[in-house]
Amino acid sequence: MATELPRVNLDEPRYDQSTYLNRAKHFLIVTNPLNAFATEEQLDRAARIVRDYRAGKPVPDVRSVDELWSAKYLYDSAFHPDTGEKMLLVGRMSAQVPMNMTITGCMMTFYKSTPAVIFWQWFNQSFNAVVNYTNRSGASPISQEQLLTSYCMATGGALVTALSLNRLVRNAPPLVGRLVPLAAVAAANCINIPLMRIQEIKNGVTLLDKDGKELGQSVRAAKEGISAVTFSRILMAMPGMVFTPVLMNTLEKRGFLRRFPWANAPIQTLFCGLCLTFATPLCCALFSQKASISVDSLEEDLRTKLRKERPELDIVFYNKGL
Repeated sequence: MATELPRVNLDEPRYDQSTYLNRAKHFLIVTNPLNAFATEEQLDRAARIVRDYRAGKPVPDVRSVDELWSAKYLYDSAFHPDTGEKMLLVGRMSAQVPMNMTITGCMMTFYKSTPAVIFWQWFNQSFNAVVNYTNRSGASPISQEQLLTSYCMATGGALVTALSLNRLVRNAPPLVGRLVPLAAVAAANCINIPLMRIQEIKNGVTLLDKDGKELGQSVRAAKEGISAVTFSRILMAMPGMVFTPVLMNTLEKRGFLRRFPWANAPIQTLFCGLCLTFATPLCCALFSQKASISVDSLEEDLRTKLRKERPELDIVFYNKGL
């Protein structure tokens, strides 16, 4: 019976996020691509279980805490954490691996053709815009103007980087040319993520004590969090966009691609998928989402205020984002 289940806090991750191993375990479940294939009936059942349990209502079809957490992670994979609305399928975390493996595979397969470079870089940034819109904050939603600005600048930055580098490496070894898409993706991330979170850079991110009490807004903490997210996003793309070119260059030298030219795109796409399946959760786990910052590292006025009001505090916390 539901009433026999112990009370657990579904608002916090199941695993202690203070260690990298537990963070990796958490994100392996969160980004599980199999969740993208859950039926509407399964998703609605998970939502009902989570909402009823939070409200203290009976959940008779849940017999263990493990089943409860399974429903919670399935719920989190499809429903917006602030609004509770069901998210667009392509914007969900569970869709990141299948979508990114397809886009990345195509970017690296057709990197020599200018029209193909333009199309796939545009397609990639369009997908990123959908993801950013789908996962927008319910409390501080992304404005259409902000979304459009970020989309245009990230697309422009990716295209300029890709096309410029393609011209520069025209006479370079094939492996160098195959790495151009990675540079374009890195450039786009460096533009897109700060722009999407420009309000945090302007106004700061909310600081909390260990009990969740708000302490003020910090621009410095916001910049640290955005830098960490940008770094992890670039690192996330690297295994697939570095190891795949090395693999394809080896296959090309051995004549495999000349004998089986049709295998080029499938091999790159599937190998990217394999890399992303592990790189996505492992890189998300590099930094704790509930990040910490030393009071001594905060802005002078905020530091002075906290030293006066809360002299016992050495470390404060904030939501870094993903």
